[in-house]
Amino acid sequence: MDAPSEELLLQWQREQFLLRERVKEEDTEEWQRHPDFCGLKRVGGVDLSFIKGDDIHACAHLVVLSYPHMQLLHEDFKMVTLKAPYVAGFLGFREAPPLLQTLEKLKNELPDLMPQVLFVDGNGLFHSRECGLACHLGVQADLPCVGVAKNLLHLDGVVKSDEHQSQSSSKPVYVSVGHRISLATAVSLTHRCCLYRVPEPIRQADLRSREYLRSHILAPDVS
Repeated sequence: MDAPSEELLLQWQREQFLLRERVKEEDTEEWQRHPDFCGLKRVGGVDLSFIKGDDIHACAHLVVLSYPHMQLLHEDFKMVTLKAPYVAGFLGFREAPPLLQTLEKLKNELPDLMPQVLFVDGNGLFHSRECGLACHLGVQADLPCVGVAKNLLHLDGVVKSDEHQSQSSSKPVYVSVGHRISLATAVSLTHRCCLYRVPEPIRQADLRSREYLRSHILAPDVS
């Protein structure tokens, strides 16, 4: 896949700035205002898994789990062909479109199972232009969204994330606001949804998308 032109990168930057203006950094839902998140019943997670050596074809996976028990309520997958190359800082333009399709399908077919909050494997406001993948998905799907990254990005002057470290892992993850949630609520909810290092909705989406590729595609190694 060819690298994007400078003109396209500038266009993407402009779109990120416009999306950033629409991000809400405060709690917008009634359940977010309760210490025990009373009223929260469904939490979602999304992930893309790739066959090793193939950066174009991927499995987009959405899971919806019950809260607080983390039991599977719904899952859906879609084999996709990505239209944009990977460029650091612009992951939303590559991964958001197919993930949005899985959310739109669920909303149209089974609206009662739509997640009340979505966990995303990636950054939200903790991004050089304060518009990571979690912001893309949150704003475009109009859902409360939490970005959870496994690696620390060093961004000068940007303090938009907090660490969460689970009891079962010594490696922290970095939590940031995606949309329609405060950082304090995002961190607290992440802690409550972690059985292992990462929130269970993300972990399940990752595990299940990898397993789908192993079972349905001749893929001895997936990532």
